[in-house]
Amino acid sequence: MKEFDRTARIGTEMQRELAQILRAEVRDPRLGAITLQEVRVSRDLAHAKVFFTCFPLDDGGGEQERLLNGRLAGFLRRELAHRLRLRTVPELHFVHDESVRRGEALASLIDEAVGAERADSAH
Repeated sequence: MKEFDRTARIGTEMQRELAQILRAEVRDPRLGAITLQEVRVSRDLAHAKVFFTCFPLDDGGGEQERLLNGRLAGFLRRELAHRLRLRTVPELHFVHDESVRRGEALASLIDEAVGAERADSAH
């Protein structure tokens, strides 16, 4: 259990630092509207999955994922190495998180069903 707590703490710290780096250091307009949702660090601290969403419409996630997993991943990892007190910084793997979009679609379907049920019961 203690190991899990450590990886969770490291993931939270990495998320905070990555958000600052992306905001202050990365000048690519295609990455201006991303939000980091979560960073999951492997138990051996060798890899970190960084889940992100794109706002406002969550479009272009695939393109942004390619950008982040390209040369930019090395730059971000080096910047993290300067900011975090870790012996080794995990290799970064960016994953476009579509759960927000799916949640919105599901909420919309529920609203439609409730509206249809109310319309049926009113007749």
